Amino acid sequence: VAVLLDAGFIPLRKPGKLPHATLSVSYELEYGVNELHMHVDALDENARVLIVDDVLATGGTASAAEQLIAEAGATVVASTYVLELAFLGGRARLVNPAHSLIVID
Repeated sequence: VAVLLDAGFIPLRKPGKLPHATLSVSYELEYGVNELHMHVDALDENARVLIVDDVLATGGTASAAEQLIAEAGATVVASTYVLELAFLGGRARLVNPAHSLIVID
């Protein structure tokens, strides 16, 4: 997607997966707690970000991504997902507009 849009790509990963200093946010899962990390120098202040992910389920990871990007001083303009499991209610946890290619009610 980043290549097609001629845009940058910033990975948000679980703990220990990124090689440089990171910002992190903790979030609750239905079965415990996890963290999401992003390189400290990944975003400039006032950057506009589109979150792209494969699945929107309970919204924990997606909400954490929004929070992490906001804490870096950037703005999430929207998020997009290939598949949304709407019956899990994840969209309700998001602050920004979300779009899904496939929605399973």
